[in-house]
Amino acid sequence: MLGPDADADEQAFELSLRPTTLADYVGQRRIKENLGVFLTAARQRGESLDHCLLYGPPGLGKTTLAHVVAVEMGAQIRVTSGPAIERPGDLAAILTNLEAGDVLFIDEIHRLGRSLEEVLYPAMEDFVLDLVIGSGPAARTVRLDLPRFTLVGATTRVGLLSAPLRDRFGIVEHLEYYGEQDLADIAVRSASILGIGLSAEGASELARRSRGTPRIANRLLRRVRDFVQVQGADAIDRDNAAAALERMNVDRFGLDVVDRRILSTILQKFRGGPVGLATLAAAVGEDRGTLEEIYEPYLMQIGFLDRTPRGRRATPQARSHLLGDDLFIG
Repeated sequence: MLGPDADADEQAFELSLRPTTLADYVGQRRIKENLGVFLTAARQRGESLDHCLLYGPPGLGKTTLAHVVAVEMGAQIRVTSGPAIERPGDLAAILTNLEAGDVLFIDEIHRLGRSLEEVLYPAMEDFVLDLVIGSGPAARTVRLDLPRFTLVGATTRVGLLSAPLRDRFGIVEHLEYYGEQDLADIAVRSASILGIGLSAEGASELARRSRGTPRIANRLLRRVRDFVQVQGADAIDRDNAAAALERMNVDRFGLDVVDRRILSTILQKFRGGPVGLATLAAAVGEDRGTLEEIYEPYLMQIGFLDRTPRGRRATPQARSHLLGDDLFIG
């Protein structure tokens, strides 16, 4: 049984691995360069940074970038999420408690209700909050001035944002999957923070199996550390990293049990496809939203899965990998 502070301890541990400045942030070079210009210009003018929308797959550093923005601007950050804000009054309370220059970070901003978006429009554009006091014939509108602040929104599904809300962000950036070298650099940095010995070959092995995602790289690093510690090894190298990851059912392409079940189901039960998403979800026992948002993007990126008008289809590369054909190198 976990203690009441277990979640807080895990969150604090995750935060300890996050970079706090733009210089320490690894990867996403184009975004770093552009954001560096925007931050410098805002500081030189003595203004708040323009509202910023960050979108892309989970685990790529959207939350970390929001905290970096606050640190670079010397501002406080207030953190919330779309599902946590249920009523316009909740959002109004958050906005009225902001101070000049604060960064308001809203994760999963695509899950804000339409009535909440209506509250955000004047707050983002004119830094005012329109409140309706009373009801019926006695109702009246009160306009409150808000301090100038920066809204940083993060989403994995930018298509679900309404056009009026999306257009009010002055900075819109798409985070992409990381390359192996960037992930290896992240693993080396995290290992130094955690006090773990990590060879260059061990970092490359972790990076290769991290699905292009820093969050996964850090998670695998912590679990490999456990195996290496119990075995009594001094450091993580290629061999003990590969052995530990194989025991965790993470193969050389970063595929886990569910990934391989998806591909093998398409190949064996549906003769390679195409197969509809709902049918595939039922066959593998996973929610269709989970398949579409979590598993499919990476499988498509590495060329193991195709989306066609008739459904999902496994590629020849996926067939070669699952059959153990070492002639195919991804």
